Amino acid sequence: MDLVVTNQGINTIGVILGSDNGSFTDSPMYYSSGSSSSIAFAINDLNKDNRLDIIVVNNDTGAIDIFLGYFEGFMDQTSYSTGDAPWPIAVDDFNNDNRLDIVVANVKSNNVSVLVGYGNGSFAEEMTFLIDGHPWSVAVGDFNNDNRSDIVVANFESNNISVLFGYGNGSFADQMTYSTGTHPRSVAVGDFNNDSRSDIVVTNKGNNTVSVLLGYGNGLFAKQVTYPTGTQPLYVAVGDFNNDNRLDIIVTSSVNNHVRVLLGDGNGSFPWQKTFSIFSQLSCVAVGDFNNDNRLDIAVPNFGSNSASVLLQYNRGALTKHMTYASGGASSLRYATINDLNNDTYLDIVVANYGTNDIGVLFGRGNDTFLSQKMLISDSNSHPSAIVVADYNGDMLLDIAVVNHGTKDINILLGNTKGTFTTQASNGFHFVSSSVLIASADFNNDGRSEIVVAYDDNDNLEVYSAYGIKSFTDPIIYATGGFPSFVAVYDFNNDNRSDIVVANVKSNNVSVLLGYGNSSFSKQITYSTGANPYSLAVGDFNNDTQLDIAVANFLSNNISILLGYGNGSFADQMTYSTGSRPRSIAVGDFNNDNRLDIVVANKGSDDVSVLLGYGNGLFAKQMTYSTGIDPFSVAVGDFNNDNRLDIVVANYHSNNISVLFGYGNGSFTDQMTYATGANPQYVAVSDFNKDNRSDIVVANANSHNLSIFLGFGNGSFTDQMTYSTGHGPVCVTVSDFNNDNRLDIAVANVFNNYISILFGYGNGSFENQTTYPTRFSSYSAAVGDFNNDTQLDIVATHAFANRMSILLGSSNQIFVPQTTLITDSHSRPRSLAVGDVNNDNQTDIIVAYSGTQNIGIFIGQSNIC
Repeated sequence: MDLVVTNQGINTIGVILGSDNGSFTDSPMYYSSGSSSSIAFAINDLNKDNRLDIIVVNNDTGAIDIFLGYFEGFMDQTSYSTGDAPWPIAVDDFNNDNRLDIVVANVKSNNVSVLVGYGNGSFAEEMTFLIDGHPWSVAVGDFNNDNRSDIVVANFESNNISVLFGYGNGSFADQMTYSTGTHPRSVAVGDFNNDSRSDIVVTNKGNNTVSVLLGYGNGLFAKQVTYPTGTQPLYVAVGDFNNDNRLDIIVTSSVNNHVRVLLGDGNGSFPWQKTFSIFSQLSCVAVGDFNNDNRLDIAVPNFGSNSASVLLQYNRGALTKHMTYASGGASSLRYATINDLNNDTYLDIVVANYGTNDIGVLFGRGNDTFLSQKMLISDSNSHPSAIVVADYNGDMLLDIAVVNHGTKDINILLGNTKGTFTTQASNGFHFVSSSVLIASADFNNDGRSEIVVAYDDNDNLEVYSAYGIKSFTDPIIYATGGFPSFVAVYDFNNDNRSDIVVANVKSNNVSVLLGYGNSSFSKQITYSTGANPYSLAVGDFNNDTQLDIAVANFLSNNISILLGYGNGSFADQMTYSTGSRPRSIAVGDFNNDNRLDIVVANKGSDDVSVLLGYGNGLFAKQMTYSTGIDPFSVAVGDFNNDNRLDIVVANYHSNNISVLFGYGNGSFTDQMTYATGANPQYVAVSDFNKDNRSDIVVANANSHNLSIFLGFGNGSFTDQMTYSTGHGPVCVTVSDFNNDNRLDIAVANVFNNYISILFGYGNGSFENQTTYPTRFSSYSAAVGDFNNDTQLDIVATHAFANRMSILLGSSNQIFVPQTTLITDSHSRPRSLAVGDVNNDNQTDIIVAYSGTQNIGIFIGQSNIC
């Protein structure tokens, strides 16, 4: 067993290699990213290479460093941003993906940051969660026996602990708090009364006690029981120190330099104590078997003497005189943890050197001694404050994640063999403030580990989630009719190939492009509509198993129904009156008669029209329901889980959405409204956090962002979360573009020549947009597989250029150069859809032309490459 020590004053960590008799060699040094504040760390195998890695917290730089282990030591660090003043750190699998994640608590921003691991030593950006004042310690456990990792945080200023229950998808419930003593400083988790339920122990620096809270196994805890500890207890650890199969508690004190062991009786009480003097200013504590005698020993970093002490147990809780190992001058030790970093079956020690901006690793010899520490250098002014060791990149070798208090980030050091580490390229995990606590678990059940970080001064936690590969190349361009405003993808000819339909505002038609299944399409076929077709929807309106098309005609105040023959061609339109200026259309079964109905958003009359279908291609006269001002878009979903379809409308000039709940008989309640960004122009419904409840995404054209409303399943929603897009987002389409089983959002931006894609974390949150050029500004977008490679492709309309772009996806989410389809002169394609209209298993395209007042159909040819 070896030792790792952080040296606060000189920005290094030291690795002290242990021998099999409990002694250690001189330590190699690794530099952290901070200036002088490496104060905490953790050890684990972060990249599954069977080699231990080190995570170091840099307190003054607001970052963590990760040192990945390899056979000869550790690679150079990788840094990730945290919040302000990151301190404690922990590692766990928060989303049940068998990949380790990290959680860091941030003292000054009053939150925790969670970083989800990819399993290769790298991590996603942080997610934060609010907690009470000054989080000084974090731990992970399952407190409600739901097999999902939860977080507990000790809040120094608010004299309590926060418990955040994990949903298993990377997100957490709001905190529950439990009172402790004065100024709780450190927290640990264990089963103290042998009832198979997690209990909590907290040190109270202000009133010289520890609090023990016994868990009921349902997320609740008994009232605290306190035990005296001596002056100003700092850190706590849990283990069985007298080999009686009952958990005991170890506490350090920096004032009287004592290590105190509270021996448990197995029923939740601690009636006996033993005290051991170190003769130097102590900080944290770690436990392990350093001399392979099957008895737990204790390692403590000495803040005052810049050294690490090892106390070996020799009989039922009795400890021998300690041995001291130097960690470096001015190192200002802040954190220590234990693991076997070099696969020699001996435990090593990792310490965070806050003052010297590095971490130290002391490799154990397995005989009570350690080698001199090896230093892992962090960045200037990083001040590593916490460390978590785990396998972050799935190479079976332990890696190190370091929380940097000074630079507000996290460094990842990927472990090689024999206790050496290399640095990965920085992932830019910069926290909002200095984080102080870190832990890790798989929160969102995606097979990847997340990191959670706590902050002290902004009252939240942050969770960092993993996501998949996501890159695209240039699109393929196709011509359409005049001013294409809407696009959809379906199979209109039953050949199992995606086709495209586009609404063309200026040519007053729709275009259908039948797909050949290889990314190419037949020449468009156009079908006349009413005046200015702005939107279209596809469904089987006459129950003949063939797809039909419904078009909203803006200037003629009606909808067109084009019944499909199943071979890619359509009958002439039938029209039905709507309200004034129908702008958007959607389909669903609103009266549960197994016949498709239609809902239309009427911009001019500020209402929606509901037309109930008879199942033979005919529809009843409209019923209207009031909305907000200028309803621009309509979508359908079940928002209250009553198995009855509801309606959501984006109201452009009232800056909100309207939700109308269905009674299941074709009628609806009055609207409920939710505020959005400026001028919401498009709305869509999906389940973004995998809770089987309908969520809503809104494109806000003039605030240049998206609003996400997560549904509670009872008809209510969370407050909106906003994400930046390009200028003038006017359409969204939802799908999984990077094959990680999480829904992503593609956005058409009318004032930019690119498509924005926001890749989802699967918990209702999204990363910042990634943009893909389209040569022209986009007005509508849809998704389909145009070349039968099982990868999703994107089609977008360019209203002002009378063109469409197709971006082909590949197995690594790369899109090949665009293909162009030509539409009619002055057609102005406005809207489109895709499907197989001629039953040839090729995807075809239907386009609505606003300029020529018809639609065009492009038959898929299966020869696009």
